[in-house]
Amino acid sequence: MNRTEKAKVIEELRGVASPASIAVVTDFKGMTVEQMTELRVKLRSANVNYHVVKNTLARLALADCAHKVLGDKLKENNAIAFGYDDPVAAAKVIADFLRDNPKTKLQLKGASLEGKYLTEEQVKDLAKLPGKTELLAMLLGTMGAVPRNFVCVLAAVPRGLLNVLTALRDQKAESAA
Repeated sequence: MNRTEKAKVIEELRGVASPASIAVVTDFKGMTVEQMTELRVKLRSANVNYHVVKNTLARLALADCAHKVLGDKLKENNAIAFGYDDPVAAAKVIADFLRDNPKTKLQLKGASLEGKYLTEEQVKDLAKLPGKTELLAMLLGTMGAVPRNFVCVLAAVPRGLLNVLTALRDQKAESAA
């Protein structure tokens, strides 16, 4: 690879890394092609880019963005997962893949969440959190519950009055019979 090609790869990787909210470094040494393909498909469906990178080029590309804290972890075979919309998505997909494939050789090395370094355990803890869509659903459920409960409370007064009137009618009907 000549100097021009290296510069192009660095710029492309910088363009992918800069807008990413999370970057997860993994060691893929020993994975089969089928496992790697399965992982890439799952990551792609979660809007996560997964790049196998040369360490030197990755260090140069990440040096100018928030993920420069990963420079020390770029040793041996590395692939970096870049998540954009939902920072939990990349961690969740990789953690789920590790859980579903216990015999895989994939290893988490660490991550950068908006410039803050996360260890392997912290990435696994991040994966346990609900994702953006689940949090939005929980928020909408909570927001919808307040008016619903308010309407139920307001409807309880006429319902109670109706029950009392029905009981009085039934009692008068029994005494008249």
